[in-house]
Amino acid sequence: MNRRLVAAGILLFTREQPKSFLLLKHQDRWDLPKGHAEQGEELLQTALRETQEETGIPAKDISVDPNFRFELEYPVVSKRFGNHQKQVTYFLGFVPERRPVLLTEHPDFRWFTWPASKIQVQTIDPLLEAVKRYWDDHPNSKW
Repeated sequence: MNRRLVAAGILLFTREQPKSFLLLKHQDRWDLPKGHAEQGEELLQTALRETQEETGIPAKDISVDPNFRFELEYPVVSKRFGNHQKQVTYFLGFVPERRPVLLTEHPDFRWFTWPASKIQVQTIDPLLEAVKRYWDDHPNSKW
């Protein structure tokens, strides 16, 4: 039986035009600010803490849409945890405008203009598609 690790992150959008969202660069792929939940920590707390730790954007500056939540589960092999299932919950957050990012764990970042074409099949693309469907179904919650 595989070990399951629980993580959470935020897809962070700007409210300014053109709308854009933040991704962090790993060595070989784009990803979101996210991380593993600590003992007793609520998933939204995890997402806000990890976003602040990985980007320098204070949690108090992020507005979170209370009605959006997207979950993914996928197998991972890592040196640190071995073979395991990763369950990630993503939230939708907003900041007023693009801002500098203080990277602590990634070599680069980019604000992508919305809507975006295919970026990363396993996690990013399904999340972006879910956000589009959510906004199409709930136009009053947009931005």
